[in-house]
Amino acid sequence: MPTDMKRTIAEATQTLLVERHVKRLTVKDIVEECHITRQAFYYHFEGIPELLRWMIDGYFEQVMAAAASQEDGEAGLRCFFVMAVNAAPYMEHGMKSNYGEELKQLLRQCFQRYFALAAERANIYPNCPHSQLKIIQRYHCQAILGMLEEWTEEDTEHLDQIVHTLYHIMTADIPPWNSQS
Repeated sequence: MPTDMKRTIAEATQTLLVERHVKRLTVKDIVEECHITRQAFYYHFEGIPELLRWMIDGYFEQVMAAAASQEDGEAGLRCFFVMAVNAAPYMEHGMKSNYGEELKQLLRQCFQRYFALAAERANIYPNCPHSQLKIIQRYHCQAILGMLEEWTEEDTEHLDQIVHTLYHIMTADIPPWNSQS
């Protein structure tokens, strides 16, 4: 039951942000949309930021599962891009709300988690020390977030070429730093 109610609350929130273009999202708006009490909302979530985190985490679990089911790393990256591009309209509406900064931070965290898991599963950087690996992952995460923020229809038309190029940039043989430098 709690997960079903969480889903109901999440769907109401999505409706408010995407279909009704609510700029100032409140708990009152959400409880009215899904016909529950404030107490019911707070039983399931501490507040709107936790709700948004739950929604984004659920979506990224789907992204991770879909990407992991691909035959290779490049196909997994393509799957990631397709799902990110498809989610862009929802994110765009959310970014325009009063929780835009929280959403941006949550997306950054999810992207970093995605790239950390993908790199670990594919053993992409086997010789890199942990400290170097974290920097590489942050770099790729920010680069891809930047690309997605400025994504165009032309980019969608050239998705395969973009993914191919990015995959090769991301998987280049990066030697570990010399510990004496």
